Amino acid sequence: MTADGSEIDPRQFRNVLGQFCTGITVITTFDNDGVPIGFACQSFAALSLEPPLVLFCPTKASRSWAAIEKTGRFCVNVLAEQQRELCARFGSREPDKFAGAAWHTSDLELPVLDEALATIQCEVETVVDGGDHYIVIGRVRALSETTTTGRPLLFYRGQYTAIEPEKTTPAPWRADLEHFLTTTTLDTWL
Repeated sequence: MTADGSEIDPRQFRNVLGQFCTGITVITTFDNDGVPIGFACQSFAALSLEPPLVLFCPTKASRSWAAIEKTGRFCVNVLAEQQRELCARFGSREPDKFAGAAWHTSDLELPVLDEALATIQCEVETVVDGGDHYIVIGRVRALSETTTTGRPLLFYRGQYTAIEPEKTTPAPWRADLEHFLTTTTLDTWL
C-alpha cells in the first residue's frame, strides 16, 4: 500500500523498476534424468564475500527452479551482448532450450554455456519466500570468467541494451570502492 492507502499499480511498479538496468544470466542445472535445463534470469546478485554467496529469484511456478530445488545445485551463466537470441530461447517455454546452444558439462557436473562472460557454480544454501518468487541463496563452489573482452547483455526499460562503445574498459579498481563494497557497519545499506 502507498502512504495514502491505495494499492501499488503493477504496471507502474514494473515501469519504475525498469529504470534499474540489470545484467542477464541463464541459471542451469541437470534434472534427475540428466537432461540440461535452465532459464533466463535478471534477478541475480552477489550477496557475500565471506562466505562467497550469490542469490537469484525464480518464480514459484518455474519448472527449472523445481529441478534446481531437487538437485540442490546450479550454474549462473553471465550472458554476453551477442547472446540475445540465446537469452530469448532460455526466456521462452521452448522444451529443449539447449538445442543449438554451445555448452559443456563442468567438473562439478553442471551445464555451462560456452560463450558466457562468466560462470558461477553453486550449491543451494537457503531458500526464502519472496511473494510470487523465491529468493535462492547459493554458496559458490567454483567460478570462472572468459578470456575474451566481451560486453555484458543488459536489460533496461523492458528491452535489451548495451554499454556505450567508448566505455568498454572497466574502471580501474579503487581502494575507496573496495572499502565501500567490503565494509559492514550499522549504517551499511548493502
